[in-house]
Amino acid sequence: MLQKCEGIIIRSSNYGENNKIVTIYTRELGKVGVMARGAKKPNSRLSAMTQLFTYGTFLFQKSSGLGSLQQAETIASMRSIREDLFLTAYASYLAELLDKSTENMQRNPFLFELLLQMFQNMDEGRDAEILLRMFELKMLPVLGITPHLNGCVNCGSTEGTFHFSIREAGFLCHRCFEKDPYRLVISQGTVRILRLLYFFDLNRLGEISVKTETKNELKLVLTSYYQEYSGLFLKSKRFLDQMDTLRNQL
Repeated sequence: MLQKCEGIIIRSSNYGENNKIVTIYTRELGKVGVMARGAKKPNSRLSAMTQLFTYGTFLFQKSSGLGSLQQAETIASMRSIREDLFLTAYASYLAELLDKSTENMQRNPFLFELLLQMFQNMDEGRDAEILLRMFELKMLPVLGITPHLNGCVNCGSTEGTFHFSIREAGFLCHRCFEKDPYRLVISQGTVRILRLLYFFDLNRLGEISVKTETKNELKLVLTSYYQEYSGLFLKSKRFLDQMDTLRNQL
């Protein structure tokens, strides 16, 4: 049965001399794996369409295993991402996080739209690090590990000074600091940005300016939280951390 879907390439690997196996995250079906025969040949009509991060429409033969990609048409190539090593590292992490957090053929239009808007904003030059943190936050409910961000996880208070507790899975107010002596001490600006990025509607995303110190604290909180609760080990995360270290040295 032929199926036409709107989708984004999130994984691509070579298979044999001339073929590729690609994973497409689609609006209509969720995550789908397909064989793209001949896609490694330079003159193949599927060569450009099977590059990572490409957004387009895909016609493929569905099956119980791998489908077979028949035709594809580009809507956006996300060229700016692919031509920038740092942006490629960020986008690869987003794609792998989505891939490892979802099962095949589980439709989720929200996740499709989330990834598409992330890539479009990244391609247009918006702050990739902040987009990544927003994506990490919005993936937490998908993984079933949402922290308590509405107030103090212990007493429920919404007023006061807050730090983040990995152990308690959320904010602790100054009255409850003794609940976790190993809580992460973060600025109140970071507290506000964490809440903003988690609850923010992507359709309203404009330019968000965030200080380097705040970015570092956001990374500390989310990296620590994912390490504790997600069970995910992503190759792209290690590469991204190496790229960040390199950029900070430049």
